[in-house]
Amino acid sequence: MVAGHLRERGGYYHIILSYTDENGKRKTPSKATGLPVKGNKKRAEALLQKARMEMEAELQQKLEEKEQRSEDKPSEMLFTIFLSDWLDMMQSSVEEVTHAAYSMTIKRRVIPYFDRMHPGLKLCDVKPKHIQDYYTYEMKHNGMSANTVIHRHANIRKALQYAYKTGLINSNPADCVQRPRKEKFQASFYNEKELEQLFKVVKGDPVEFAVTVAAFYGLRRSEVIGLKWDAIDFEHKTITIRHTVTQFTKDGKSVIVEKDRTKTKSSYRTLPLVPPFEELLLRMKAQQKMNRKLCGRSYCKKYLDYIYVNEIGELVKPGYLTQHFPNLLEKNNMRRIRFHDLRHSCASLLYANGVSLKEIQEWLGHSDISTTSNIYTHLDFSSKVSSANAIVNIFPENAKV
Repeated sequence: MVAGHLRERGGYYHIILSYTDENGKRKTPSKATGLPVKGNKKRAEALLQKARMEMEAELQQKLEEKEQRSEDKPSEMLFTIFLSDWLDMMQSSVEEVTHAAYSMTIKRRVIPYFDRMHPGLKLCDVKPKHIQDYYTYEMKHNGMSANTVIHRHANIRKALQYAYKTGLINSNPADCVQRPRKEKFQASFYNEKELEQLFKVVKGDPVEFAVTVAAFYGLRRSEVIGLKWDAIDFEHKTITIRHTVTQFTKDGKSVIVEKDRTKTKSSYRTLPLVPPFEELLLRMKAQQKMNRKLCGRSYCKKYLDYIYVNEIGELVKPGYLTQHFPNLLEKNNMRRIRFHDLRHSCASLLYANGVSLKEIQEWLGHSDISTTSNIYTHLDFSSKVSSANAIVNIFPENAKV
């Protein structure tokens, strides 16, 4: 049943409906009548009655269509065919990067497994054990981590939940699957001495700028590549993180995505522009001006707003950092870490110099302090030692930890 009432807003009547849709969700949409309140109550009530009847008819039609879908022998649809269809449907519902991640997981790993191990498996015949066996296979034969399995489970469950909501299956088998225990993430990082060596090693290298920014400001790779000149305020000595550049593979081709926004609202942040970094930026600005003059028409004009470009003005790609950075470390006999670990190194250095986890959260742009504390729990050890020493003082020997 569709209920409803009139509401006065801004001197006009608005229709407010209240009903439960075909999926069992409560809805209370509002619709303007265009009728002024004065002298139009009966006309507004007539429109309300009409709107209720139309919604009743629409809901009845949707329920009948849902019941029809349930009777259309969904068992004839193969599980792997459904997964492909779901991917096509999701393309217009999520961002390109997210869809690319879904595709890589479903097309490259999930579908090939079920085609090989369970050929002809129908969607309605998928049982929790089929999914559980897949996770066990990936972990046992392909060495997949528990955390990766958890991410993969999220994709499969999301797809099957869509099948459940649209009446293709009566329940979601993924809900009955036992996920592996999440592995605790242990961040790798360079200490102060290693960072000093790294800064010497990268001097004059194409990744000098990226390493400097990531290690000092703790920027993500997408934030480093996405830095623009308008983010630098040389007058007020600030740097604002508000633009990102990401890279992903779609249909075998590399795709670059530029966004005028950060990963989260908290990632949008303004940090102080310190003298060493300001000097580096000024050198880069002068070098780019000279390169543009030397290259003439051959200089790429597409990325003039960006800071991190090569000699001919092309944007440095995120993938380049990921590939070149470990090669640089190996060449100079330095301990191997990921480029993203420079962000962890920044946090470690901040904490070692007395910066609180709350301040580190704001510096790195984490949306929740629990994210910061979960990643950097190892940083708390020094404070635990201090606590231990405070307690041990009551013992006769007064032995320090």
